[in-house]
Amino acid sequence: MPLLVNGARVDLGLPTGDMIRAHPHLEEKAKLLRSQPAQTVEPKGLLYVQQREFAVTTPKDGSVSILGSDDATTCHIVVLRHTGSGATCLTHCDGSDTEAEVSLIMSSVKSLSNTPGCGRLEVHLVGGFNDDRQLSQKLTNQLLRAFDLQPDDVHLVTFCVTELNDREEQDIHFPIIYGIAVNVKTAEIFPATFPDKGPDEDLRSAHVLTGAPLTNIYDAKTEQLRIGPYFWGPFPHVDFWLEQDDAQILQNLSTSPLAEPPHFVSHIRSTLTFLKAHPFPSRSLFPDRKPRIYKKNQEGLWEQVCSDKI
Repeated sequence: MPLLVNGARVDLGLPTGDMIRAHPHLEEKAKLLRSQPAQTVEPKGLLYVQQREFAVTTPKDGSVSILGSDDATTCHIVVLRHTGSGATCLTHCDGSDTEAEVSLIMSSVKSLSNTPGCGRLEVHLVGGFNDDRQLSQKLTNQLLRAFDLQPDDVHLVTFCVTELNDREEQDIHFPIIYGIAVNVKTAEIFPATFPDKGPDEDLRSAHVLTGAPLTNIYDAKTEQLRIGPYFWGPFPHVDFWLEQDDAQILQNLSTSPLAEPPHFVSHIRSTLTFLKAHPFPSRSLFPDRKPRIYKKNQEGLWEQVCSDKI
């Protein structure tokens, strides 16, 4: 079944600009979202989703009330929600395997939506900008096409991507919104930043840098964050990259060097240092082949639990 806007099928043959003109309320909604200042989301009750990760839960979750992700330049953040069950998924897509990723998040939301005939699937797309290599536009098109191929009706509700999320300063283009959060209880979506991106931030980033597929990091039934087990070999030329200056790292390891947030290089250096320290995670990080498991404590913060307690 198709991707729908106001009950009508989206014409994917149209350029994005023409599609927006055909549905002016999408442009208005994007404008409203862009006008909101980014809220700082504290760790309590938050589940932060990194690039190529996804998490899905429902309003019944006693541990997680906010899903969020940021640092998206050419990447897009996708929120898929079933209005009947309230099951909500947030993912951070970079175009690595969009069709498979959309199928994965569709099935994850449907698995928590046992409400036949009640509610509908709604999708919200945010991120990207008018980058020189047109990677954002390519990802926008991939996502629209992938949702249009799904067997279920999917209603496009928020479309704040690429040219609708672009600002220009001295002939250089930047995204307006780099990150968003969704309140699982209320369904509110808002621009956001996250001082805390943990736990296991470097480990999760290393998993992405070594070419990981989209990974589900949360079990809503047990309310547990599960990281790994992840396996990779020694990262190619890690010493070479760690010797490079900031400009070289920015130029070579970013899809959009001029638009990255200020902490991009320090984040990459930290991830490379982690990869150098753990060339074989099967030995140093996951010798028992079990995930690192976290639950929220009474303060609403992630706390690692021993696997033998599960």
